[in-house]
Amino acid sequence: MTSDQPEGVRLQKVLARAGVASRRAAEDLIAQGRVSVDGEVVRERGRRIDPDSAVLHVDGTRVVLRADQVYLALNKPRGVHSTMTDEQGRPCVGDYVRNRAERLFHVGRLDADTEGLLLLTNDGDLAHRLMHPSFRVLKTYLAEVEGSVPRGLGKRLRAGVELEDGPVRADEFRVKDTRPGRTLVEIVLHEGRKHIVRRLLAEVGHPVRKLVRTAVGEVQLGSAKPGTLRPLTRAEVGSLYRAVDL
Repeated sequence: MTSDQPEGVRLQKVLARAGVASRRAAEDLIAQGRVSVDGEVVRERGRRIDPDSAVLHVDGTRVVLRADQVYLALNKPRGVHSTMTDEQGRPCVGDYVRNRAERLFHVGRLDADTEGLLLLTNDGDLAHRLMHPSFRVLKTYLAEVEGSVPRGLGKRLRAGVELEDGPVRADEFRVKDTRPGRTLVEIVLHEGRKHIVRRLLAEVGHPVRKLVRTAVGEVQLGSAKPGTLRPLTRAEVGSLYRAVDL
C-alpha cells in the first residue's frame, strides 16, 4: 500500500522552524534567490526537503536544521580542566553539563591555568574542522605578561618565532595596557598546539602571568562571568560554519 502524502517538509516551514524568519518572510527569501539547498539556489516556494539530511544556506550562511544539535559557549574558570571527566576528581568542563541529555564534547582545549571561551557541541563535523589547523580559525587571547613590551615585538611575532616543535607566527598582536612591571597584550593565533601562547610569549622574554581566551572566530566571550554557560546564537553558529567552509 502506498501513501499519497508528499515526502519532506516545505522549505518555508523548515526556515520558520529554524528561526530564520516567519513563513511569509521565508517565502520572500526563497523568491529572491537567497536560499540554497545542497548547494543549489532554490526559488520554488513549495519545495520540500528532508531537514535531517539537507544542507541549507541563507545568504551564504549555513542554517542548523537538526533540533538535537547543541552549540554552547563556556567561560572556563581558572583551575578547571578541559576534560569531560577527571579520574582524579578535579574540577572539569564536564561538571558544567552533567545535567544535559546530549553527549557533548569540548572543541579544543584550554590548560587549567587559562580562562575564557571554550566551545561545547555534539556536532562532530564542525568541531573537527574548527580544531584542524588547515582551516586557520583565529583564536584571540588577552595575556598579562611580565615586563615592558618593546616597540618591535609585534613585528617579530608576526614574522614568526622558532619553538622546539617548529615555528609559530602571530596573526595579530597589540598592546592594550602598560603598568610598572607588566603589560596587557592581545594576541591572535590560528595555531592550536599545546600551551602555544604561553610558550611563544616566554620565548620572546615575556612570560605570561594571566591568560584569557576572548574569541574563537567571530564568537566572543563578552562580559560573561567565569563558569557561565550560554547557547550560541544562530548567527554565531553560522559564522563558525562559514569559517570552516561548511
